[in-house]
Amino acid sequence: MNARTAIPTLLACALLGVLGGCGIFGVASKVGEAIEVEKKVEVLAKYRGLENKTVAVLVNAERGVLYEYPTVVPNVAGNVAAGIRKHVSGAQVLDWRESLAWAYRTPSWTTLPLGQVAEELGVDRVVLVDIFEFRLHPPGNRWIWDGMAGASIGIIERDSLDPDAFVEEYSVAVKFPDVADLSRESAQEDAIQTGLVAKFTQTVNKLFYDHLVDKYPNKRLKG
Repeated sequence: MNARTAIPTLLACALLGVLGGCGIFGVASKVGEAIEVEKKVEVLAKYRGLENKTVAVLVNAERGVLYEYPTVVPNVAGNVAAGIRKHVSGAQVLDWRESLAWAYRTPSWTTLPLGQVAEELGVDRVVLVDIFEFRLHPPGNRWIWDGMAGASIGIIERDSLDPDAFVEEYSVAVKFPDVADLSRESAQEDAIQTGLVAKFTQTVNKLFYDHLVDKYPNKRLKG
């Protein structure tokens, strides 16, 4: 070590000694880890065809779901329609109550050609949410909250080359709550159902617009 490098090196070592030696590097490492854990990444829309189009949202559900949870269809329809209206540029969304009323007036609508569905609703696009599962408990166990919602999402384009076929299809499945083995006494049924519908409809809506998600959704800092 020559004289020109010795003095700065000694001063640096003295400063590190005052600050607690290597401890400062541990603090810096924790800060860096915290910043990294908080980072977001952009997820692009899977389907952009709703932009600047007229859109209707239709929701169908299995008979058992309709019987046990009669409010699920209107709640899902309303939330998905509101999400598209809010987040998709230029989308003109038919009032979900009009879509629901049309479905009630047309009990055989699920058997109609897809293009006819869009034509009767008078829109360019139809987002069809077909719920095949909606439950708040594990099968056979009413003492635990373990919600699950699953559906197939089909997109009808009235002006496509084949309007009677879905141009895109997606599957969505979510669980709520995230806490395992949550006892029935720990939460009200209305709260669990509301939370499950909210998480499910948010997941459906995110198919149609760019959004941010946690880069490390499951990572937690250790103490």
